[in-house]
Amino acid sequence: MNDVAVIGGGAWGTALANAAGSAGRPVTLWLRDAEAAARLQQTRENARYLPGVKLNERIRATADATALSRAGIVLMVTPAQTLRGVLSDLRPSLSPEASIVLCAKGIERGSDAFMSAVAADILGPDTAVAVLSGPSFAADVARGLPTAVTLAAGDAALAARLAASLSGPALRLYHTDDVRGVEIGGAGKNVLAIASGIVAGRGLGESARAALIARAFAELMRFARSLGGRPETLMGLSGLGDLVLTASSPQSRNFAFGERLGRGASPEQASGGKLAEGAFTAAALVALARRSGVEMPVAEAVAAVVSGQVSIEAVIAALLARPLRGEAE
Repeated sequence: MNDVAVIGGGAWGTALANAAGSAGRPVTLWLRDAEAAARLQQTRENARYLPGVKLNERIRATADATALSRAGIVLMVTPAQTLRGVLSDLRPSLSPEASIVLCAKGIERGSDAFMSAVAADILGPDTAVAVLSGPSFAADVARGLPTAVTLAAGDAALAARLAASLSGPALRLYHTDDVRGVEIGGAGKNVLAIASGIVAGRGLGESARAALIARAFAELMRFARSLGGRPETLMGLSGLGDLVLTASSPQSRNFAFGERLGRGASPEQASGGKLAEGAFTAAALVALARRSGVEMPVAEAVAAVVSGQVSIEAVIAALLARPLRGEAE
């Protein structure tokens, strides 16, 4: 597990590469664009995504896929909707003994598959696959600010080994074997953070936003339980911790996207050319919840607004008009 490869040269990929380098690991940072890789290797700074942050000296940036074969740990840091394609392209270059750590938080559109299922489909069920999720902004991790996240693998011993291998001076990894619970927390919080942003952008007040976050978390717990996720996982870093972070800070792309929606922007205008993973995940999350017989009114409201089917005023009125019920229901 000594050598680490990071697939994806965006902000989060660069940040995780820096963290792995700080943990003492030789790191290959792979970018699809050869020119961008050469520039990053030369300047030692990802000026587009993390200006002012220098690459750790142990990182080698490259577009040469053959360099990935040496890695015992491969961090897949590409958007959820591109994971299938990127894994398919790079599969011949990856060591069959490598552990694949999925760092995207989402559900694949069309298949409604979680990232671990996508990886198993491409790499085979015997490949060692783990999921990394938790409250973390790329800029904080890249600069070496204290951060704690969760790593999940179906094999508890593998999860513990990977967590130990990737933890460093400032990035602390907790481990669990509850892969589904961690995936649900990571994907669901993006959708619910959009709702929080809408409330903020609409000027509905902090009391309303606190109530929404609490009720949104309750529906996320119901959904996770229906698919086998454990409540204690959702109460941890990858669930509640990540929701608190992304539902309360403009640094979160999902919160910022929702905030612009709340101020009257269209979904296209609100994206601002930046990926808000929750906008892609919303419909898939709702579809999975309906098949499981779980009510997720906040997630349904977000999906309706993002798709342009319903106005924000209409979904606010519908949520406030829902029948009163016991808080534990």
